[in-house]
Amino acid sequence: MVCHHRHHHHHHCCHHSTWMYDTGKDGFIDLMELKLMMEKLGAPQTHLGLKNMIREVDEDFDGKLSFREFLLIFRRAAAGELQEESGLMALARLSEINVSTEGVLGAKDFFEAKVQALSVGSRFEAEIREEKEERKRQDVEKKQRQAAFKQLQSTFCS
Repeated sequence: MVCHHRHHHHHHCCHHSTWMYDTGKDGFIDLMELKLMMEKLGAPQTHLGLKNMIREVDEDFDGKLSFREFLLIFRRAAAGELQEESGLMALARLSEINVSTEGVLGAKDFFEAKVQALSVGSRFEAEIREEKEERKRQDVEKKQRQAAFKQLQSTFCS
């Protein structure tokens, strides 16, 4: 049960993470973005593999994936039309959108989140940086307080 809970949390994060890869911020995933995405998902693909992934669902032959084409990956996975070893199957499994349960809406959130997630990503990093700075500052203050306290002690005790 605990495991399931953790898994669920992971699923939630996925909504944002997978779609950080639209670095061109154009609402599409191109080859490089797909490459980055698959590496982050822990299933890196060869250049050829990536091309094949896109070609398999690229209905308008523009060499990148639109939301509709992205959905097609999950439809085909659900219908058992994808080869077990294919990159698309790995993507479908790893990004954990089950279109039949989440419905198109869930997938659409997921897709749109990717378009915004780049700025979220850098904002997140900025927050982490600030947090580190804050912690450093607190450490320094604590040391100063301790030093002041020691000085105070020596004044009283001498």
